[in-house]
Amino acid sequence: MSECSSGSCGGGGDGKISAKMKIQDEMIRSTLEKIKYKLFIMSGKGGVGKSSVSVNVAAALAARGFKVGLLDVDIHGPSVPTLLGISGTLDIDRGSLIVPKEYNENLHVVSMESLLKDPDQAVLWRGPMKTSAIRQFISDVQWGALDFLVVDSPPGTGDEPMTVLKTIPDALSVVVTTPQEVSLSDVRKSINFLQYAKAPILGVVENMSGLICPHCHQAIDLFKKGGGKDLAEKYGLDFLGAIPLDPATVVAGDLGTPVVLLEEESFAKSAFLKLADTIATAAQNSLEAASTTNT
Repeated sequence: MSECSSGSCGGGGDGKISAKMKIQDEMIRSTLEKIKYKLFIMSGKGGVGKSSVSVNVAAALAARGFKVGLLDVDIHGPSVPTLLGISGTLDIDRGSLIVPKEYNENLHVVSMESLLKDPDQAVLWRGPMKTSAIRQFISDVQWGALDFLVVDSPPGTGDEPMTVLKTIPDALSVVVTTPQEVSLSDVRKSINFLQYAKAPILGVVENMSGLICPHCHQAIDLFKKGGGKDLAEKYGLDFLGAIPLDPATVVAGDLGTPVVLLEEESFAKSAFLKLADTIATAAQNSLEAASTTNT
């Protein structure tokens, strides 16, 4: 994507690249000005259900009437299209901007997978290419006016999270963990990373917080419970909510429908809807607090 990605450009092209970057910076700034709240969903470890949280929070916010964009920047392992049952490549409008996939009237999606002709194709990119792609996901996409842009990031503190935070400095970070120590130890690193980057942290979500038995509806502490809340308290962060393991979430994922949009009631559906409401309120309060501080 970048003119220097092959490492073969000469010094004579530096001026052109610099000018191109300035134009892209302006496009990014113009895009972000039309988006009220930016949510950065991250985790320190894979396998904690971060993409499921991203998809269901985005879908729940859209169901509440908010205009929502969902950006999947997990370049090597995008799962958002599968969770939403979206397939096919993205379209380009007459102005050469990418048109997001419309899941419904209030939810539009962009994912790396939607740029590939073969969804099983491996993306063999290093840092500069990934940075360029993420910037283009914002500058070259026709997001329009949004209430929320939900960014689903790959686990860890590598190129993708660093690029998101640099490109969207006012993004509110939501850290997803599971209750057990093997996850919490990695999440502590993520929180340190966010604090070092001076990124605003909205709070912590504990996913897989107990298993709800489909027969007796009693909670079983399969991976313990409460570790995420304890972690939030230790770091002085808000605890946004706990999402239980629920067979309904598995069924929804296989159907390509967020569990919050299933007609049947379930423990996971109720928990995700409550989480989305909590996040919406916290984001609003965060913006108001920032406005007060800056005046």
